[in-house]
Amino acid sequence: MDEHRLTAKGRATRERILAAAADLVLRQGVAGVQLDDVRRAAGVSGSQLTHYFHDKRTLIDDVIAWQAATTLDREPLLDSLAAWRRWADHVVARQTARKFQGGCEFGSLAGQLAETSAETRAQLAEGYYRWLAQFRRSLHRMRAQGVLRADADPDSLAHMLLAAMQGGVLLSQTLRRPAPLRDSLNAALTQLESFAQ
Repeated sequence: MDEHRLTAKGRATRERILAAAADLVLRQGVAGVQLDDVRRAAGVSGSQLTHYFHDKRTLIDDVIAWQAATTLDREPLLDSLAAWRRWADHVVARQTARKFQGGCEFGSLAGQLAETSAETRAQLAEGYYRWLAQFRRSLHRMRAQGVLRADADPDSLAHMLLAAMQGGVLLSQTLRRPAPLRDSLNAALTQLESFAQ
């Protein structure tokens, strides 16, 4: 559906449906969510739901795109080593506040859906590529501003930071304790800080 052709009210309804679906998927998993669950959670009629999303596959595809955008919008400006430390502290605090349930919203989708089809995997990969690009831009700026040495590789550092966060979240989710996430992020940030000038 072309979002630009929707009225403001239509966009708000569609957004409410996506937010409700994303929350349900995080708590119950994709397989555990039915369209009626989403309809009830969003407070919409069946005809409203099918107006915006033809079937569950369409809804889940749009949840992937919505969750990728929401995740990226939530990321702060990471323009200093202190900002990266604050980011890591926030990630740990957010997961701790949720009692490590659900894990990373986008990572949870990737774990459930990456093997369902080539198209879905490509859509998930695009979300991760966008996230990595955002990290790379921050690291390039830091290198250009002299915060990081010239030999700092933004591509490698972005991979390391995102992988430390994703793996740490998954292990903390499974073990229900903060140490794996905190330790993996601390190790990644220590490596990043080794490139400081």
